Amino acid sequence: MHVLPGLQRLSILLIFLLCLVVMLPAKAAIPGAGTLPGQTASTDAPSAGALNDSLSQVISTLENDQQRQALLESLKQLQQANEQRKDADTGSSGLLGALASSISTFDGQDRTGFLARWKLKAIKAGQDLTSRMTLSVGAGRLLSHFLMTISIWFGIGWGLKWLVRVLARYYSWDISLPEEPAFIAVLRYFLRRALPWSIAFGATLGIASLLPASAGITLGMVMAYVSLAGLLFRLICEIIFSLFGYGHRRIAQRLLRQRALGRLFVIGALAALGDAANADEVRQLVGNNLGSFLSEMANLAAVVITGIFIIRFKRPIRHLIQNSPYPQRKQRSNAMVLMYALGRIWHIPATLFVAALFLSVITLSGDARSAFAKAVFTAGLLVVVLIINGVIRRHREQERPRGKRRRYSLYWRRLSRFGYTVLQLISWVIFLEIALQLWGYSLTQARDPQTLWQYVAHSLLSLGTTLLLAWLVWIVLDTAIQQALKSTMKTHRGRHQSTRAQTIAPLIRNVVFVTISVITLIVVLANLGVNVTPLLAGAGVIGLAVGFGAQTLVQDLITGVFILIEDTLAIDDFVDVGGHMGTVEKLSIRTVRLRDLDGIVHSIPFSQIKSIQNYSREFGIALFRIRIPHELKIDDAMKMVQEVADELRQATFGRFYIWSPLEFQGIDSFDNGAAILRAQFRTSPVKQWEVAREFNLRLKRRMENDGINMAMSRMSIQMESGDPVQGAAPLHHSGATSNGPFPGDGPVRGPSHGEDPT
Repeated sequence: MHVLPGLQRLSILLIFLLCLVVMLPAKAAIPGAGTLPGQTASTDAPSAGALNDSLSQVISTLENDQQRQALLESLKQLQQANEQRKDADTGSSGLLGALASSISTFDGQDRTGFLARWKLKAIKAGQDLTSRMTLSVGAGRLLSHFLMTISIWFGIGWGLKWLVRVLARYYSWDISLPEEPAFIAVLRYFLRRALPWSIAFGATLGIASLLPASAGITLGMVMAYVSLAGLLFRLICEIIFSLFGYGHRRIAQRLLRQRALGRLFVIGALAALGDAANADEVRQLVGNNLGSFLSEMANLAAVVITGIFIIRFKRPIRHLIQNSPYPQRKQRSNAMVLMYALGRIWHIPATLFVAALFLSVITLSGDARSAFAKAVFTAGLLVVVLIINGVIRRHREQERPRGKRRRYSLYWRRLSRFGYTVLQLISWVIFLEIALQLWGYSLTQARDPQTLWQYVAHSLLSLGTTLLLAWLVWIVLDTAIQQALKSTMKTHRGRHQSTRAQTIAPLIRNVVFVTISVITLIVVLANLGVNVTPLLAGAGVIGLAVGFGAQTLVQDLITGVFILIEDTLAIDDFVDVGGHMGTVEKLSIRTVRLRDLDGIVHSIPFSQIKSIQNYSREFGIALFRIRIPHELKIDDAMKMVQEVADELRQATFGRFYIWSPLEFQGIDSFDNGAAILRAQFRTSPVKQWEVAREFNLRLKRRMENDGINMAMSRMSIQMESGDPVQGAAPLHHSGATSNGPFPGDGPVRGPSHGEDPT
């Protein structure tokens, strides 16, 4: 996009202006601050005569109106200047604090004076070099001692390196660094490359300490130190690149390992040279002016090469930051969005940092001469922290609960994730403390309200601790809720256990989460200095108003809470609530949603529920009332029903849903002369109706196969005249069935012509 370069330039300008404001000198001179009469700059105790003279002068000043007014104006000016100094002291110096006086000095001088100072410094360095060359020190002796020192270091280093190769070949060690190395591979590679030269440097230093002091030996040790520092810096950067070898980063990683390591060696070596040139031994050897000039030139060259490195490898490093495996890109979490944004703009703060160091070096202002060495050391600490965090992340991904941890797998997973996060935060806090100690500050200092960075640092630490404690409390309570719901439902079946957890767990978790969030917010606001008493009072008034204005809503909430806690309802239960029968599809904190047998969805508030009939708890009862045919004896009927019941229980359907044998409860009643036999099955919940339908179907088929008709009502009619006809029976009406006479039915007329005898 065409807007991006403009945004980048605007971002650089804004950040640079912010640094100018932040890095104002904290110890600026107070304008207009005079001295009191009699006040001297000496720290020695004044004599009695001087003290009497000062007191006399003060008394005379106070007695004179004009002098007293002048003194009052001077005191007001001093107070105003002190206020300005207090405002200046609240600024943050941070990592670039040494640059503040340099920038102000550079702004207050013209270009001619600035170049003149560099010219003067170069002339003095040349004078030191000339004087050292004219001393009665033989060049051959100096060169021989220098070559001897380098040869000792180089020989020991190569010998140890050859020994490591022999051991690796003998034990078949893989001493190369793969693109996706494990921790042991990283450690083995670092020790193979760094340990021989480090041991050689220590041995050479020990040998040099036993020999008489010599300029050649000192220069040789400086050369060895510079080379070792460059090697270590190169190795650390290479290991960091290897930690980003997964995902789609291999091309960028391979490019950096092939082309960038040489520049990184030069940067580390120049930084070490700038630090070594400031050492007392080197300054005594080459002179103060020449040592200072060499240190500043080495730092300046390192800064320039670092800027070139940032511009040259901007794109590969951006790919290392942005690219990630597909599952992480698919989640699109906040961390991924942050890393993607950081990858797009990482070169802006890096370039600004290099520019600040460049200004810090060329201004030649006090502590600014060692600013680059401090910055490089801070960068090295940052690299170490990144490596530690990478190792922690790898270990977290490879960690799996084993053995006894399986019983507490949920606790273990969540607490281990919290522990890894705390370890990473602790590593960053330690890095910040060491970096601040390097620049002359500390997080452990007492918080000074007049110092802005101390106030902000302590506030951030307090907020971070509060958030971590809130997160820990949430993890413990949330896991305890889930474990408690599982432990209380161990005696129930799996479906009921899952539905109960699905029903009540979100409600309790939301209540706990909101409570923890509110308490955390109050604590955070209190730490920020906000008076939370009016907020609490206002929240209480609002809650009281809502309670009076929404009584029905409050009633729904309270009733719903008790219904859910008592486990009266659960998702997938078949219930009869408020005249509506159906399956529970959803339970909220205020309503229950049912879908009836016709597919209609009913949403019923908890306050309207007076009674609940739940058909899904523990078991169901399939109840049968069977009319026994008139021609069938009751014992034969019970035998036939029992056989049908046994056949149903042996079927696949009955094995799953029928939990008890058929239980006969006897003759329930008589209906028009037919006996009503009552029996029942104990079934699984909500399956009683299916069992009853299947039993009725099998019983009907059995009766049809045996030629038995179902009992039904029957009417018998007999015609009578004044004189009874011979052979005729009196007229009688009966409600018995047509399948044979029963006692009390009376005589039955024979069938007429063409009528079915049955």
